Amino acid sequence: MNHQTVRLSAHEVTPVGLWSLRAGAPTVAVVVPLNVPGRTAESRNLTRRLTRTALQTLVNAGARPTLIDSSAPERPDPALAEGADGMLVLGGGVAASSVHGGEDTVPGEHSTDLCADLYTLDLLRRALDRDAAVLAVGRGSHLLNLACMGARVPGFDTAPRRRGEPGLPVRPEEEVSLEPGSRLATLFGAGRLRVRSHDHHALDLGGPELRAAAVTDDGVVKAAEHRDRTWVVGVQWHPEDAQWSGPDRRRLFSAFLDQVRSARRCASGETLAAA
Repeated sequence: MNHQTVRLSAHEVTPVGLWSLRAGAPTVAVVVPLNVPGRTAESRNLTRRLTRTALQTLVNAGARPTLIDSSAPERPDPALAEGADGMLVLGGGVAASSVHGGEDTVPGEHSTDLCADLYTLDLLRRALDRDAAVLAVGRGSHLLNLACMGARVPGFDTAPRRRGEPGLPVRPEEEVSLEPGSRLATLFGAGRLRVRSHDHHALDLGGPELRAAAVTDDGVVKAAEHRDRTWVVGVQWHPEDAQWSGPDRRRLFSAFLDQVRSARRCASGETLAAA
């Protein structure tokens, strides 16, 4: 297949209603690798669908997304992300082994882009330094964990229920337990939640900054939260999958955007005070 036929452009994920948002709408930097090496037509279409759902959800909630393609040959100036009120980091493939400290390639590793990973890590560390609201998904949650001194449990997609073998959904549903006192437990108002995920690696929260927010029945961490920052959450499922519960997706995005709006109000107050 011609390589050009499987590339994904920013135009293809542009949400409906973006240009009709009111002036002063809160802004969200959406970081996603649109074109990772080895992308197939199938994975291209999946990235298009998931990215567009995420962007559309933001627009529907009244936020203005700024797309930042971490796989672009000339990556956007980090100031573009720093100028936003919050940051959403999406997935797509897995983080490169070398970004985890030079370990060998592991099972389940595909669609890696070291430059995209390093660029995203830099954006995440800048966001953490300024206490921006961050929601990280899939590959994004692994990079968030790495930015917070964590690691990964590789080769995790060997179990049929996690891999999506023939006859099973690509993103199987499973139940997770929400940790008491976590932001997610407060948000969803329940101890259990059904999620859709396709795991390649699991989170190893080796650093002191993150704590588990959701775990599977066999003890796998499916979500993590920052202990000290105002609102930083990473999830190992795909809330931007349109086949996941719409109300649950909107609830998670709304909680994230509440913090984004709060940051914008604070920034506006500081500007007025300075004037």
